[in-house]
Amino acid sequence: MLDPSSSEEESDELLDEERRDALLAAGGGSSPRSLPPPPRDPRGREGGAGRAASPSPSVLSEGREEQERLQREEREKRLRLQLYVFIARCIAHPFNAKQPTDMARRQQKLNKQQLQTLKERFQAFLNGETQIVADEAFCNAVRSYYEVFLKSDRVARMVHSGGCSANDFRDVFKKNIEKRVRSLPEIDGLSKETVLSSWLAKYDAIYRGEEDFCKQPNRMALSAVSELILSKEQLYEMFQQILGIKKLEHQLIYNACQLDNADEQAAQIRRELDGRLQLAEQMARERKFPKFITREMENMYIEELRSSVNLLMANLESLPVSKGGPEFKLQKLKRSQNSAFLDIGDENEVQLSKSDVVLSFTLEIVIMEVQGLKSVAPNRIVYCTMEVEGGEKLQTDQAEASRPQWGTQGDFTTTHPRPVVKVKLFTESTGVLALEDKELGRVVLYPTSNSSKSPDLHKMIVPKNSQDSDLKIKLAVRMDKPPHMKHCGYLYALGQKVWKRWKKRYFVLVQVSQYTFAMCSYREKKSEPQELMQLEGYTVDYTAPHTGLQGGRMFFNAVKEGDTVIFASDDEQDRILWVQAMYRATGQSYKPVPASQAQKMNPKGGDVSADISPLYTDRGQKHGMEEFISANPCKFDHAFLFQLLQRQTLDHRLNDSYSCLGWFSPGQVFVLDEYCARYGVRGCHRHLCYLNELIEHSENGSVIDPTLLHYSFAFCASHVHGNRPDGIGTVSVEEKERFEEIKDRLSSLLENQISHFRYCFPFGRPEGALKATLSLLERVLMKDIATPIPAEEVKKVVRKCLEKAALINYTRLTEYAKIEATAEKDSEAMNQATPARKLEEVLHLAELCIEVLQQNEEHHSEGREAFAWWPELLAEHAEKFLSLYSVDMDSALEAQPQDSWDSFPLFQLLNNSLRNDTFLCNGKFHKHLQEIFVPMVIRYIDLMESSIAQSIHRGLEQESWQPVKSITNSLPNVALPKVPSLPLNLPQMPSFTTPTWMTSMYESTNGSATSEDLFWKLDALQMFVFDLHWPEPEFAHHLEQRLKLMATDMIEACVKRTRIAFEVKLQKTNKSTDLRIPSSLCTMFNVLVDAKKQTAKLCILEGGQEFASQWQQYHSKIDDLVEETVKEIISLLVSKVVSVLEGVLSKLSRYDEGTFFSSLVSFTVKAAAKYVDVPESFHHLDKVLNCRG
Repeated sequence: MLDPSSSEEESDELLDEERRDALLAAGGGSSPRSLPPPPRDPRGREGGAGRAASPSPSVLSEGREEQERLQREEREKRLRLQLYVFIARCIAHPFNAKQPTDMARRQQKLNKQQLQTLKERFQAFLNGETQIVADEAFCNAVRSYYEVFLKSDRVARMVHSGGCSANDFRDVFKKNIEKRVRSLPEIDGLSKETVLSSWLAKYDAIYRGEEDFCKQPNRMALSAVSELILSKEQLYEMFQQILGIKKLEHQLIYNACQLDNADEQAAQIRRELDGRLQLAEQMARERKFPKFITREMENMYIEELRSSVNLLMANLESLPVSKGGPEFKLQKLKRSQNSAFLDIGDENEVQLSKSDVVLSFTLEIVIMEVQGLKSVAPNRIVYCTMEVEGGEKLQTDQAEASRPQWGTQGDFTTTHPRPVVKVKLFTESTGVLALEDKELGRVVLYPTSNSSKSPDLHKMIVPKNSQDSDLKIKLAVRMDKPPHMKHCGYLYALGQKVWKRWKKRYFVLVQVSQYTFAMCSYREKKSEPQELMQLEGYTVDYTAPHTGLQGGRMFFNAVKEGDTVIFASDDEQDRILWVQAMYRATGQSYKPVPASQAQKMNPKGGDVSADISPLYTDRGQKHGMEEFISANPCKFDHAFLFQLLQRQTLDHRLNDSYSCLGWFSPGQVFVLDEYCARYGVRGCHRHLCYLNELIEHSENGSVIDPTLLHYSFAFCASHVHGNRPDGIGTVSVEEKERFEEIKDRLSSLLENQISHFRYCFPFGRPEGALKATLSLLERVLMKDIATPIPAEEVKKVVRKCLEKAALINYTRLTEYAKIEATAEKDSEAMNQATPARKLEEVLHLAELCIEVLQQNEEHHSEGREAFAWWPELLAEHAEKFLSLYSVDMDSALEAQPQDSWDSFPLFQLLNNSLRNDTFLCNGKFHKHLQEIFVPMVIRYIDLMESSIAQSIHRGLEQESWQPVKSITNSLPNVALPKVPSLPLNLPQMPSFTTPTWMTSMYESTNGSATSEDLFWKLDALQMFVFDLHWPEPEFAHHLEQRLKLMATDMIEACVKRTRIAFEVKLQKTNKSTDLRIPSSLCTMFNVLVDAKKQTAKLCILEGGQEFASQWQQYHSKIDDLVEETVKEIISLLVSKVVSVLEGVLSKLSRYDEGTFFSSLVSFTVKAAAKYVDVPESFHHLDKVLNCRG
């Protein structure tokens, strides 16, 4: 077979060499601008030269390049025209494939302009510039969608690649709001499904903007129809665009190839199949096979060719052929020219019987009017009857003899190719005894399918002695041609087995099935042929006149081994039509050429072997299409042609308005399937070329569905490894080598996509692509299709890819963070990079890292559907990703000044994200984070403990013991800080000022400034440590225990110092009757009461601890201390009062002995004894007074 690609490849190589030579000759070390531009017309340069000067080598080289470029373009154009001829025939008469109706519907793709418009619409909604009413929750969801998704550079890249549709945008929004809606509280009477539907409806309203809602569905409906099923005209137009064929060229090809003639197309298919069988025979004889991996496959290859052609014959044979007689089909697929190859003998031939070729015709007889009627009175009634002999009789309406006009139509059905039609004219009889109406005239017609169908005047036969000698009737007889009657007419014939006498007969060429035709001769009024001849195996051709035969002027014959039949017609046009019809029926490869045209084509009398149809020869020659139309398809390398066709079709598909992801449209699949089946393109070659194109497009940035790659790769793998579902087939060396090459490329592509999974599958789009990519990678890594690859090997490859992905993701993230920071700050501020600035940057980078990890979990967790270990590797990827971040984090933390606590928000941010992750909690990075912050936390607590201790010491020394009253009401409203901003200058503690956020935590305002400051600091320190949510249980418990112990010790110290201060203050008070309890003593007492309350909050550990009993004993000591201190204070206070009272009573005892007031002392002593120990002097006094009383 010829290889059309060989000449092009050689010319391309030659062209590249000449270009390199031209550059070297023209360069000479000078700049490229010294190269002159190529001349538009080199001949004009020669003609206009005033002096004889030879052109420079660069000019000659450029002229040669231009000439070769034009020649290459001409070759490509001719190749596309030839390819379009083959495609047009596939579209015109398909017999193998159908347009699939079960393919997934593709959505319209979004472009850059639409994305920008979409951003503007959502921004307008967020700015309140639309009429769409929405609550705060929906606005927050839209804002998150706008900031995270719409403004993402990954989305812009996906839109640019053409792999994104409006449906993808809607799905991402739907997934986002589903989580938000689930987190909303339940509302009575409003289900979350209703909320979800409402939000989606509002999203659609924002998405459409101001578009006309009525026109949009119509446009979608039209696009959907064009995407699913295409008509032949639409398919022609599509492939004109794909191959760059002009409309005029298509029209010339359409008319010249007779694409609207089903018989011509079927005959072309039969000739092509014959040619393929002959090539297979020649290959088997000459032993010229493609190079296979084993020699045993050479014979198998011949069997494959045979079975493929037989299948095509069966498909062609299965096409329905309408006929009037009983259904007939050949029992065997055979061609007599190739009986040796097909190994089918003549004894198996199926002979036709006369009943197999019975035809059915429909006749329409229209009677218009009668002229020349004179024998009857004008007022007499006349009418006509019509009948097809052997059938029913019909009658027209009645008319007056003065105006015998009807226009009546009669429909008849007959099986006679040569029927007899009788039409009679009657008048009503007026006689009483008349039994029948009187016949005025008749006409007998013998119509055929070729007869004129227009109304004509026919002379009627009238009775003897009739006055109507010139009676005529105007009527039309239309006899249709059944679909399976290919031609009919009168011919002279003489044969050896049939038609043994030379005479004129009426012949009909009947198609019984797609491969069976019969030449039948009929007599009048007969439904079965008198004689018939099957055309299978005959070759028809024009012949010279036979002098010994009388009748007929234009001769042709049909020849077969052992038989020759001579035919003759009365004119040349009739002979051409008969030869053309029989040429299609025989399926012969040789096209007969009339002698007159042969002389025009070859006036010198040479041998004529041109392959041109006589009906379109002149037109084809005129427009230069004859070589494409008459080319023998069997002489072309259809593997190369299909590779070109598939490449052009895929390029066209990826550039259309649909997000196809590499999938062909149903119409394109149909044409490609038909081409492969009809012209014998091997399935493995088809899918290898398809894989090559898909990989190339994917490498160039297009979005290709990995499922599509999987289908093609699985087909090729099963073919190469000999595990096809239909059995072992032949595998050529070229196929195996190309498969291994494509397998390596595909493996590299898949590994690269997994390494760039955030950018190849942004936000989980296309849906299921990551899962399909992982499954395909496992398939590609298999050594053969039957042996599964160990899971550890796949896991090792994926782990390596994800390690690369961590570096890629973090590198791009840091670049994005730097770009974002540069947009906010000027370059000078960026260059200074203070410690605070570094911490701010690393904190922002931590937020971005957490967002990336959350997106990975949300959008790329589908890999677990392919492999159960995917989450484990994704966690390793996250650890690798965070380890890269830890380098920047450590650098920023090292730059911070000593005893700086501004980095605690960084720990809280990272820890809150990591501690809730099953795989990352207490992972490598998490432990590293803890190791960094453990010393800082301990140092912070140590300093806080020292600071609190000093504040107690200094505060109580300088304490005025005035109560703190409503100080919180006069402070400004400040936000709650994440970390208590405690002063670091420990010796100089500022005075206590309670922020407003403390009112809910501690509402007491009756204590002293020092005690209130103490309790607030202890509580704030414990809340700070609690908010750290330290992940390591032992250290978290240690921190809790230490803070509880510290609180106990601090409260104990406060209580003791307050006790001492109380006693000192009490001793300084007056002992006379002018004694007043100062407010400072009340404040001290309130401090002790508050201390008792705070111990229950600040000094009690959570239950369930191992040392709960020991801690309870330790805690009971502080409780006992507070209780004892309170009692002691009360005792001191009572003692003070009693001492004053004792002095008073001692005076009274001297002046009021024996009076009523002396008894009051005993009551006082008894009442006081309930609370404190009354001194002995009081009891003695009580006894003295009682005795005296």
